[in-house]
Amino acid sequence: MKIVHVIARLNVGGAALSVLELAAGQRRRGHDVLVVAGTIPPGEASMEYVARELDVPYLRLPALKREVSLGADLEAVRALHRLLRARRPDVLHTHTSKAGTTGRLAAVLAGSARPKVVVHTFHGHVLSGYFDTTRERTFRVIERTLARVADRIVAVSDQVRNDLVQFGVAPRRKIVVVQYGFDLDSRLGSSGRRTEKRRLVGVEGDDFVIGWAGRLSEIKRPLDLVRTAARVRGSKLVIVGDGELNTSVLKLATELGIEDRVKIVGYVEDMGAWYSAFDAFLLTSANEGAPVVAIEALAAGIPVVATDAGGTRTVVDDGETGFLADVGDVEALAAHLEHLRDDPKLRATFGKEGAARMRERFSTERMVDDVEAVYAKILSR
Repeated sequence: MKIVHVIARLNVGGAALSVLELAAGQRRRGHDVLVVAGTIPPGEASMEYVARELDVPYLRLPALKREVSLGADLEAVRALHRLLRARRPDVLHTHTSKAGTTGRLAAVLAGSARPKVVVHTFHGHVLSGYFDTTRERTFRVIERTLARVADRIVAVSDQVRNDLVQFGVAPRRKIVVVQYGFDLDSRLGSSGRRTEKRRLVGVEGDDFVIGWAGRLSEIKRPLDLVRTAARVRGSKLVIVGDGELNTSVLKLATELGIEDRVKIVGYVEDMGAWYSAFDAFLLTSANEGAPVVAIEALAAGIPVVATDAGGTRTVVDDGETGFLADVGDVEALAAHLEHLRDDPKLRATFGKEGAARMRERFSTERMVDDVEAVYAKILSR
């Protein structure tokens, strides 16, 4: 089978990683697979190196950008249209909003070259919580229209599916849930470096280290990370990543008098090694599709304290592998972290259970099986 995946950009994040893992798994099964990705904007780190590590062919499409730009967007549609006509894939599988828009429009324009299967995956969505009301309504109308082009819509969690139904994007019967899958052992293969990584961020002895990873953007509510850590006596907050709110995070840490307890590491290519440095992992997001960093943290044996946002509940089992709290409730998040700080046995129990459940729930082969079943059902019609 000839498959083309299109994603807005191969930046650091769960969407890009899952697409590359999916493409690699499909190639192992003998399929002809190409990943097409757009431009990575300034301030975001690239995961193109993962494509090389997994031996996944990818094509960079400069016109495909995150920002709305009529000229660039039209050029991206034209370029994808030319690609479809030249390559004649059996499957066009788009991922993320911009790639879903340009890719599905290209499929409409392809005529006889339209792939037999057109699928779009929502790894999350920008239909609420990201923009003002007018733009959110506009995006919902666009997604409802484009959903008619796709043969099937894929959501990465039950919560994402429920949101799509609620916002009228597509009827429930057209949406299938396919959870992420990763080669977790490979991702965490360099995890046994706790002392080294803790030393790099100035952690001494038994300091309780709270970890976080990702892009410091508004939807992640990184200021709540600082507010929460400030309430947890004897803790240090280690942020692996960067983003537009970097300065705001450091400023708030100074205002709260904990600047010596907050360390921003920046983007790294050995994230698997960093999880071992943490005693607990914290997520404060306002929305998540299915938080990959939480999957990886749990797989590394690190309990997770998180906001009950979007698909987080799909990953974190409240009271069994971690704790959940309402978005913005920094007092509850801090109380859960203090509970873990004061009970090493509970941390170990949660970590052991989380490691087992993540490997069972989020395997690459299961994800590839589920996606191929989606393709097969469309082809059999």
